[in-house]
Amino acid sequence: MLNKIVLASKSRVRKKILEENKINVIVEPSNVDEDSVKKSLLKENASPEIISKNLAELKANKISLKRTEELVLGADSVIDLKGKIISKPINRKNALEILNDLNGKTHHLISSVCISRKGSMIWNYTDKASLTMKNFKEEELKAYLEKITDEDLYAYNVYQIEGEGRSLFANIEGDEDTIMGLPIKKIKKYLNNYK
Repeated sequence: MLNKIVLASKSRVRKKILEENKINVIVEPSNVDEDSVKKSLLKENASPEIISKNLAELKANKISLKRTEELVLGADSVIDLKGKIISKPINRKNALEILNDLNGKTHHLISSVCISRKGSMIWNYTDKASLTMKNFKEEELKAYLEKITDEDLYAYNVYQIEGEGRSLFANIEGDEDTIMGLPIKKIKKYLNNYK
């Protein structure tokens, strides 16, 4: 198996997942302007899956143009609440608004990964998980947010499925790796067969 990859992301979670799976990681964030890409894709009525896939591909291709001899992994996750795309929180007030939006409802979390070489995508995969949040009073959501550090809040999206966040949900359907933003089994399968 090829066990070295460039990660076009500053996500500590994704880096950790790769390392835990014995993949040597070089981190080089792509710094793609995700919000402007999302806005233009939404104007074209792109689905959440297309938005996620396009962002993962953009990130991987951008770094792959510089690191032409290496495999570059781009990844992106979006929350789809009945057709509304929810982005990462920009501050704690926004995080509370997001939790209030998701409160008592089912949403989908879509994660896409893309591997590029020489500036072009050579493999990609998109997966979707379904999460149903319990009903909470606003005070309970505020108390949940108080337990989370700023660093974790912005790194792990608004809920941390691998930690405190699990308690927010009545039902979770789908691959936990997808929810954490990196469907690692599919990546490993591809790397195992990479020539």
